[in-house]
Amino acid sequence: MIKTIAINKNHECLTNIDIKELIEGDFLWYWVDFDCPADEEIKLLKNPLHFHPLAIEDCINNIQRPKLDYYDDHFFFVAQSINGESLLREEVNIFLGENFIVSFHQEASIEIEKVWNRIIQASNIENWDSIQVLYHVLDEIVDNYFPIVEKIEDVLNDIDENSTRRPMRLLLQDLYDTRHDLLSIRHVISPMRDLVYRIINSERLKEFRPKMEYFTDIHNHLIKLSEMIEENRELTTDIRDSYLSLNAHQTNRIMQVLTVITTIFMPLTFIAGIYGMNFVNMPELEWKYGYIGTLFVMLLIGIGMFIWFKRKGWFK
Repeated sequence: MIKTIAINKNHECLTNIDIKELIEGDFLWYWVDFDCPADEEIKLLKNPLHFHPLAIEDCINNIQRPKLDYYDDHFFFVAQSINGESLLREEVNIFLGENFIVSFHQEASIEIEKVWNRIIQASNIENWDSIQVLYHVLDEIVDNYFPIVEKIEDVLNDIDENSTRRPMRLLLQDLYDTRHDLLSIRHVISPMRDLVYRIINSERLKEFRPKMEYFTDIHNHLIKLSEMIEENRELTTDIRDSYLSLNAHQTNRIMQVLTVITTIFMPLTFIAGIYGMNFVNMPELEWKYGYIGTLFVMLLIGIGMFIWFKRKGWFK
């Protein structure tokens, strides 16, 4: 589906105008949005829009990282949003010219939709232009990163507190999944930060220099997000180390108890082994109180060793 917005010289917002009329018409600026376009609609990028073949190829391939490319009469931006449910990356391609902006995305974009509705409902449409649209789209994309990162922080807090007393095996699995999610988000945020930094410092975008303070604000948000990602990754490492240390401590305690029990039973097993040989010349075998006496001696040895181990602090 293709949607269009055009602003005429009377600062009136017109919609659903044919692309050829937009190119040939006398408009202050216009915006064309390729929303999940069909193959026939994709061909319009080449004719009549006449964008560079490499940029069109990047739109179709949909495997690009955030970047900025320069062409003769337009700039080409690749941005990435994040699906809040699946955390999958969704590419948003933008062509920017002196009096036009063209967006291309193969998945529905809530960021594009928000900015689109904002323009249609704007009472100050004279303050809008193509670079302003680019800023708002990137700003919406970056703003939508925050709820995703904050949601992951909540998951980490639940894992850290473990108020439901879930088994350690399940907690570690959730922890590793969360760490993987943080890594996936970082692979989006870091290139986006580089993209916005390049926009701010690009000499070829100098005609838009008065608007760069807006992009500086986006860059600051991306820096904050990067710091949040790194802090949460460090937190996952700390939680993982704590759980592994706790698990090792519990294992050591179990081994300690088993060692004490084994050590106590070693002399008892030795005594039982001696009197289990049944040699003829073993006087204790024919003693009337031999069985009771042997049990009493074994009991004393067991109690004595238990008291000795306790005094040594093996049960603390």
